[in-house]
Amino acid sequence: MDSWIDPLLTWLALPQHGLSSLFLVSFLSATLLPMGSEPAVFGLVKLNPDLFWSAIVVATIGNTLGGAITWWMGFASHKVVERHQHSAHHLRALEWLEKLGPKACLLAWLPVVGDPLCAVAGWLKLPFWLCVIYMAIGKFARYLMMTGALLGVFGR
Repeated sequence: MDSWIDPLLTWLALPQHGLSSLFLVSFLSATLLPMGSEPAVFGLVKLNPDLFWSAIVVATIGNTLGGAITWWMGFASHKVVERHQHSAHHLRALEWLEKLGPKACLLAWLPVVGDPLCAVAGWLKLPFWLCVIYMAIGKFARYLMMTGALLGVFGR
């Protein structure tokens, strides 16, 4: 994986790719790939303060679409999950998600558990568009707060 990820990240770092790179990084980081998009948002806004709102919106859209893809991956993964469906941890998690419903997708922004949460929402066949709306709200709030906080700490 290292053989292709380093050149990709180098290419994405080029200034002429700004918002499109941010979209791609945000999209990929919302799949089950172990990436984070917050540094990309902060870096772009730090270099181009005029792009604050554009960066927040583009990152939110990319990250939400990645979450939607993860939802569909979960929707299609019934056979894999059936192998583990009787563990106590699995049963508690399912009970919690079924209780909260699509609102659980507000937590899709959380590191480590957020992306699998989208997959499990799809597996449970929670309403797709309602889940996407909640994902978008949570992800938008995360980008807004984290970028604002980083700019406050590191200055404009």
